Parts: sequence; C-alpha cells; structure tokens
Amino acid sequence: MHLTTLDWLIVVLSIVVSFVPAILLMRRAGSSTAEFFTSGRAAPWWLIGVSMVATTFSTDTPNLVTNLVREHGVANNWAWWSFLLTVMLTVFFYARLWRRSGVLTDLEFYELRYAGRPARVVRGFRAVYLGLFFNCVIMASVNLAAAKIANVMLGWPMGKTLLICALLNVAFAATSGLWGVLVTDFIQFGVAMTGSFAAAWFALKQPEVGGISGLLSRIDPAMLNLLPDFTDWGLTLSVLVIPLTVQWWSVWYPGAEPGGGSYIAQRMLAARSERDAMAGTLLFNIAHYALRSWPWIIVALASLLVYPDLADIATSFPHVDRSLIGHDMAYPAMLKFLPVGWLGLMVAGLLSAYISTISTHLNWGTSYLVHDLYRRFIREGASEAHYVLVGRLVTALLMAVAAAITYVLDSARESFQLLLSIGAGTGLLYLLRWFWWRVNAWSEISAMLSSFLLAVGFLVLQKSGASIPAHVQLLLSVGITTVVWVGVTLTTPPTDRPTLVRFYRLVRPAGRGWAPVQHDAGGEGSPDSLPMALLGWVMGCAFVYSALFGAGSFLYGRTPQGLLFLGVALASGWGLWKLLPALWSGAGRAA
Repeated sequence: MHLTTLDWLIVVLSIVVSFVPAILLMRRAGSSTAEFFTSGRAAPWWLIGVSMVATTFSTDTPNLVTNLVREHGVANNWAWWSFLLTVMLTVFFYARLWRRSGVLTDLEFYELRYAGRPARVVRGFRAVYLGLFFNCVIMASVNLAAAKIANVMLGWPMGKTLLICALLNVAFAATSGLWGVLVTDFIQFGVAMTGSFAAAWFALKQPEVGGISGLLSRIDPAMLNLLPDFTDWGLTLSVLVIPLTVQWWSVWYPGAEPGGGSYIAQRMLAARSERDAMAGTLLFNIAHYALRSWPWIIVALASLLVYPDLADIATSFPHVDRSLIGHDMAYPAMLKFLPVGWLGLMVAGLLSAYISTISTHLNWGTSYLVHDLYRRFIREGASEAHYVLVGRLVTALLMAVAAAITYVLDSARESFQLLLSIGAGTGLLYLLRWFWWRVNAWSEISAMLSSFLLAVGFLVLQKSGASIPAHVQLLLSVGITTVVWVGVTLTTPPTDRPTLVRFYRLVRPAGRGWAPVQHDAGGEGSPDSLPMALLGWVMGCAFVYSALFGAGSFLYGRTPQGLLFLGVALASGWGLWKLLPALWSGAGRAA
C-alpha cells in the first residue's frame, strides 16, 4: 500500500497528540509509585471506562475477530462474547470490593487476604508469572498483529516494526505513568474507532462485496448466523455451549478475569470512589461488546468475498512474508481499499490501538515487578524516586522480552488459545476467595501450578503429534484444577483469624461465606446486597447482548428480530437505570 504525504502527516499528528499528555503529566507521574501505577486514586468513571476499552482494543483484536469469522462464521465470536458474563459479574459483585481494599496492585491483595510465608510466595510468584511471563506473551501477540499489519501495509519486516514500536512505547510508558496512559487512551480510542468504522464502510463498497445487500446475498448464509449450526454438535459444543457454561467462570483471561484482575483491577483501584469503579467497568462492558464488534465483523465477512482463500492474500501482496500469512491477516489486507487520507487515519488508529494496549501492559507488568517483587522482597525502604526510576528501566526490559517472544507465535488465534489454556481452571477460585473465608494461600498455589502444568502437558502432547480438541483440553484442565485446589483448601489450615478479621473489616463482603469471621469482627455487616447485585448482573448482560444482537439484526435486514432485541435492550436498560441508584447508595463512599 502507498501512503501519501497527507497520510503520513495524519499518522505523525496522531503520535504528537498522543505524546502531549505524557509530557504534561511526566512530573506528576514521577512523584510517587501511587501516581505512576494508580494515578493517585483520582480517576473519574468515564476515563477509566474508556481506558479499559482502549486497552482491550489492540492491533490483534480485529485480527482475532477476522480469524474467528473466516474459520466458522460470526457465531465463532462466542469464544469471547461469552466473557461478558465474567466482566459484568465484576461490575456488580467485585468492583466495590477492589476499591475498598485500597491496595496499589491486585497482587498486594494476597498479603491482605492471606498471611505468612505462603502469602508472600503467592505474591512474589505471581509478580514474575503474570508481570513477566504472562504479560510478555500478551504483548507478543499484540506485536505479532502489528508486524503483520506493517508487513502488509508498509512492507516492513518484523524486526523493523518491533524496533520502531518498542522505541515509541517505552518512551511513552516510561514517561507518563498511568495518568498519561488514561488520558492518551481517551484520545486514541476515538481515533481507533473512527478508523474501524471507515474500514467497514470502504470494505462494503468493493465490487466483489456490493454494499451490505451484496454482502448478505453473496456470503454463505451459515456464516452470518449469530448462533452456530446445531447439526454440527462438535462445533456448537466448542463455540457456544462450553464458553457459556464453563469457560466464562473458569478461565483467567486478561481483561475478563473472574472477579477482576490485571489492568481491569488496576483501573478500578485508580478510581476516585467505589461508585466510579462500578460505573467505569459498566461503561467498559457496553463499549467493548456492543459498540466495537460489528465494524470488525463486517470487514471480516467482506474479506471472504475479496480473499476467499489465503492464496488470494499471498497473490495480492507478493512482498508479504509467507510465514505471516493466516486468516488473521485478511483484516490488514482489506485496508488496501481505503482512499488517501482515510488510509493515514486507519494507520493512525491502528497505531493508537497498539500504543494504548502495550503502554497499559508495560505499566501493569512493571507495577508487579517493581511494587510486588523488587520493593517487597529485594529492596525495601528506598525513596519513591528510586522505585519510579526502576520502574522505567523495567518497562524497557519488558518490551525487549515481548519482542523476542513475538518470533515464536504464528497467529492471533494461536495466542488466544495459549492464554486460555494457561488460565484454565483457576477462575472459580478467584470468584470465591472474596466470599468464602476458607480459601487460603495454598489454594492459590495449587490452582496456579495445576493449571500451568496441564497447559504445558497438553502443549507437549500436541507438538508430539497428539490431536486433542481445544474444548476437551479446557474441560480436563478445569475439572482437574478445580478438584486439586478445592481438595488442598479443605486439607490445609485456614488463614489465621486476625488476618481474616482485618480483611473482613476492610472489604466487608456480603453473604454467609464469612459468617464465622463476621462474629469475631464485631458483627458489622456488609453494605452490599447480593440479590440486588445478581439482578444488576442479569439486566446488564441482557442489555449488552440485546444491543449487540439487535445491531446485527438490523444490519442483516431482519427488522422484526431487531425490534425484539431493541425491546429487550430498552427494558433491561430501564431496569438498570432504576436499580443503579440503590446500588450507588452502597458504593458512593471512597474506600
């Protein structure tokens, strides 16, 4: 693709605008680790909500959606649509609890909830496991998508792309801290979404597609279905049944962690109040699922008409590295049809999406390695300026490691499955540890080890030629890991009573799971209502799913179906509007 001077000016302007907040907030970010990692706990709900959406909107996200659609149709997106159940649970059950805890990172939670050496082991191990290994795998998958896009659009080899992107991200993330990330995310999300809608618009205008009516008449109708073909039970099981019955609550996946975690927890901890934490996470759910899906899906469907086979992509882009070609590359391949100016805006949007995601992961991973490992176990009592400096150096290290791992991955789909397999089976533990006093540090250790060893075992079997379906691996991992950690929980001593009492008084979780501890804590009850939270979760899921499928139904020209979904969206939205004030009354205080 040929970028004109106008296109490059738009790209450069986008970079300059993105760096302005980083420069303006550099001094504030460097004043303390609280400012650098949690923005001084003063972020409003709309800023943290948009930042969550911007972070999960990366260069690999449209590639992954395209990969899913081209393989098994629109219904294949249930692989990630099912996670709405998880994150909506975070809104109504866990956002307030995180904000009340007052921790700087979600790993600090472990020494708040548990006690003794096991708690320290969990915190230190997860700082390395998540902050270094897991985090760098995520960044590598984002790097891979960026490399594929740059290879198609600019003809750049992977090494050149990684070098330029690394310099941009390290300069940004090491300078701005979380405040700069939040403000820049807000700007970059607008640019990225504009580019997404433009890509869908011009994809539909191609002669092979013939507009939305041509797309609907020329594409295989089965590819348009919102639900999989129930005559293909194997596909239905892996795409719909397991994600909705098992995967959503059992798998730890970045951005959709059961009970909240990683950069979602970081944003909630950065909120200025419990109410802001809840509202921001609710905004994230609405924008993440209902707003962003269809522009990507339209481009993916159009690509099936323009590039029916992978060989068509190779023929259209003879300069592209053959090792990079996969179904996920169809998305950047469709961008060749963007006219002058719009192409520059799309490159700027993809770059914005990339920077917002990588900068968040750099800040998040650095917070673990500096606050939860270096400060806690290696050098305590140093100045705030020292820890901020170490954080900036670690930022560069993480980017280098992620760049190296990028060369190992092949596709967005492969990366998605790898992350799912590593976190399989731990989700129920992360849900229950807030509401059941009996969960202890050994529960966490056994769950992590079991899940990781099973993921490695399945990977070795696959590399040796064994063929085990992904959904079978998931079910086995969830079942075995759950049995392991529950058994360990019931056969090891509980956390000491003073630690449990202190945690309960601070966080005040609702329900009967803390009844034995509540008595020792003076009988003070929780301000939260589990039935009201459950009602909010049901209505929130109904609102987002009906908005998502209603938009699709209207795009498909299925007006009666669209009106039905619209009615559900209006009813559930009205119910949320009436319910939220009652929930706010228990969440309006800053922790």
